[in-house]
Amino acid sequence: MAIDPKLQQEVAALGDLSRDELAGRWIKTYGCPPPRGVRRELLVRAAAWHLQAKRLGGLSTETKKRLAEAVREVGTNGQAKPSNPASGKSHEMHGAGKNAGTASKSRRSLSKGARLLRDWNGKTHIVDVTAEGFLFEGKIYRSLSAIAREITGAHWSGPRFFGL
Repeated sequence: MAIDPKLQQEVAALGDLSRDELAGRWIKTYGCPPPRGVRRELLVRAAAWHLQAKRLGGLSTETKKRLAEAVREVGTNGQAKPSNPASGKSHEMHGAGKNAGTASKSRRSLSKGARLLRDWNGKTHIVDVTAEGFLFEGKIYRSLSAIAREITGAHWSGPRFFGL
């Protein structure tokens, strides 16, 4: 697919808008003000996504169906609904299986194969979730906090550092 230079310029221009202008776009799109504490970067990305979706068509019908199914499977508090033994189907989320009680809380909420990205001091750090733990720069760590400490040199809550 060829990139539309005009669309590319419009998306780039979003970065020049003030926070108030971006919040105005959010209100126009969602019908309410952005949540308190939302960073400007998220407002820019949301505006860019909606601009591109409007021009290029947005999510496919299949993606919309899968998202709706995922929303139905998750309770209102963000927790997976309990299994339904009668249907034989499990509604476990993010790979939290029978042994989830022995895994760390962070690992329970992340699927094996998930990838975490964190920009820190101008460098992007990538962490992969594996069955053994968290893979960072070729080494397996048992906790995200250990990786956050490795990156920053200070004690951090790993899930908080990675925005979980």
